Amino acid sequence: MVTASHGTVPPTDQQSIGQLLGRLSEQSSKLVRSEIELAKAEITSSVKKVGIGAGLLAGAAFFGFFAFAVLLATAIIALSGQMALWLAALLVAVVLLVLTIVLALLGKKRLDDGAPPTPERAVENVKLDVDAVKEGLH
Repeated sequence: MVTASHGTVPPTDQQSIGQLLGRLSEQSSKLVRSEIELAKAEITSSVKKVGIGAGLLAGAAFFGFFAFAVLLATAIIALSGQMALWLAALLVAVVLLVLTIVLALLGKKRLDDGAPPTPERAVENVKLDVDAVKEGLH
């Protein structure tokens, strides 16, 4: 490669401080861009888990509402011949609430697995990069 002042690029062991700093700047920039891309990929994965958890919670609410309306009426009617009407209503409500709680807890677990979305590998790589630079300076 030809330079304006010297004609060709000197070998690595004869490069000037300015050239070395230029290379350091370029390589640091590439490294930072790579780490940012890794962080984006990790966050996307975590956000997907959060979305699945939110979908499960929405499903729990949807089915919980309709199950409560339809099954409550049917079960109360069926049980009212065997026990007091209020007791039949209470029994059916407890069963449906247990089902709703189970679905909600499963959805919450999915949300907790994905939150907060931290790019763990990217953070670890940045720490390793900083350590490598520190070692190189000594």
